[in-house]
Amino acid sequence: MRVPVKARHLPARLIVGAFVLNSGLTKRPVDQETAEGLHGMAAGAYPFLKQVDPVVFTRLLSAGEITLGAALLAPVVPTGVAGAGLTGFSGGLVGLYLRTPGMHERGSPRPTQQGLSLAKDAWLVGIGLSFVVDALVSRCGRRR
Repeated sequence: MRVPVKARHLPARLIVGAFVLNSGLTKRPVDQETAEGLHGMAAGAYPFLKQVDPVVFTRLLSAGEITLGAALLAPVVPTGVAGAGLTGFSGGLVGLYLRTPGMHERGSPRPTQQGLSLAKDAWLVGIGLSFVVDALVSRCGRRR
């Protein structure tokens, strides 16, 4: 049986997977105040989220992070699939960064001091895209 994970993907999958899984597990036992804070920031960037209850939003966010983290850690999930999930999720985080006032310098994507914690999510986009590109290139190479 062929394992859908290459050795060169393991360091990034393990580190990012553990980080995302931990983030999701940390949000599981959410209190109202924390849920409202997370929800408020997300709804400020993505107005359609205002319709979602803050606790429900935070539980769904937690479940999504747990699922994504587990997919990255599980060697049976193809790297291209895990990378697509990571790219989508981290793309949303980068959108949050770009749409939240005060996170980056006016007229520039450069982060402010307050925005550094969100700006680092751009690395996750790069890792996810690298996984997807590698999976596509590998698939094209096998067809020749």
